[in-house]
Amino acid sequence: MGANMSASSADCDEDNAQLKPRLGDIPENCVALLLMHLDPSEICKLARVNRIFRAASSANFIWESKLPSNYPFLADKVFDEKTLVDLGKKDLYARLCKPNPFDGGTKEMWLDKNSGQLCLSISSKALRITGIDDRRYWNHIATEESRFQTVAYLQQIWWFEVDGELEFQFPRGTYSVFFRLQLGRSLKRLGRRICNSEHIHGWDLKPVQFQLTTSDSQHAVSKCYLDDPGNWIHYHVGDFVVENPSVLTKIKFSMTQIDCTHTKGGLCVDTVFIYPSTMKNELRSSFL
Repeated sequence: MGANMSASSADCDEDNAQLKPRLGDIPENCVALLLMHLDPSEICKLARVNRIFRAASSANFIWESKLPSNYPFLADKVFDEKTLVDLGKKDLYARLCKPNPFDGGTKEMWLDKNSGQLCLSISSKALRITGIDDRRYWNHIATEESRFQTVAYLQQIWWFEVDGELEFQFPRGTYSVFFRLQLGRSLKRLGRRICNSEHIHGWDLKPVQFQLTTSDSQHAVSKCYLDDPGNWIHYHVGDFVVENPSVLTKIKFSMTQIDCTHTKGGLCVDTVFIYPSTMKNELRSSFL
């Protein structure tokens, strides 16, 4: 009799275990609705839970909500028509989170993988640099320390002026513009990074002026002495606000030191970054 009772109890426990709801019993569309309220990194982690979560995490409506409102413009900028047809929204998000070159490889755009915010970088080769074609003053040098694998190096000049511009459709928000610069030229010797400071001079006498203007009349000006030889520094030019993400915004930016009472030299000009202002600290702490 005891054996029968034990068997009956075991059967009941088994029946109760079968009746108890499990994660795998949640309908896929309900899981997808929940995932839509999470950050992309959290969605990817939960996709590993089980088959239902993995399938739900690929729903187009989830990833369309994570893409910027003007993602068709961004996609058209860097992908061909066939690629766009073949990509689901999850794959499109993943591809846009990688550095995507455009304008002949002199510019890159990508989305921050955690927030979906737009970031851009502009190579020194896309900038207008006074005297860049005269090798007495400037040289383009190869380096692994640039995301574009090359920087403009100034040996010596009287009139220092670097200008750039970009016309782009930005998602709504506030953006910050930075020049990435280094005093001195980085070299490797016996496997160690060193800085050649041979040509550094003139930057402690007068500050460099940074300037930013936009097509809708926003304007910013700042001044700063260049210092800290051997380290890449992100110098803040200014901020601009985008309120209408469906129109093109043209921005112009520059850095100048045109006091001709003295020469200046020993400067590497790498990249101009355009980042959401909420990510300022992340850019300043990053190496590239």
